[in-house]
Amino acid sequence: MQQHDFADAWAVANRALIAQRIGSALRLGLRPLLDVSHNHVRPLRHEEAICLQLDVQAGQRYWLHRKGASPSTEGLVMIPGSRGSLSYLVQPRSQNLAALAQGGFSVAHGAGRKWKRSDCKARLLKHMQVKDLESTVYGSRVICKQRDLLFEEAPQAYKNIDRVVADLVAAGLIDLVASFKPVLTYKTMRNSQC
Repeated sequence: MQQHDFADAWAVANRALIAQRIGSALRLGLRPLLDVSHNHVRPLRHEEAICLQLDVQAGQRYWLHRKGASPSTEGLVMIPGSRGSLSYLVQPRSQNLAALAQGGFSVAHGAGRKWKRSDCKARLLKHMQVKDLESTVYGSRVICKQRDLLFEEAPQAYKNIDRVVADLVAAGLIDLVASFKPVLTYKTMRNSQC
């Protein structure tokens, strides 16, 4: 857990540094609105464990492992789309613990992959060239000199984020606050073999 917590703290610091550099480059004073991580392990509070109908024993600790999910108990959550789809800012519905427990005290962090990373390049090279992947349907630019990553994270490799968000709304887990379209996607400047 100590190594996990170190990695989690590093991710928080890394996101803060990225935001600071972007703000500085754009000559903007930025302040954080939210910083919610996904892919982590967190202890469950006693009342959360009861809501999940766990056999709660005195002195027993319970843990929640989120993989591709964000906590629904920390306020606003950004559900990112791919570089070729919208991203959504949502408010988890937190009227009571029972409602939050329905979603495992979590909401989706994106749509999830449709294709394995190792399959993307072969699938897309039949129909697309690198230059086709360096811009999006929104007219935004993609900066990624690592060609394998450019193919692995192509919008076609992901499920439909609009459907995922609509399902979360229909299930009564979230309220939609805003949608965002990508303006620039920056992955890496490092060159790589195709």
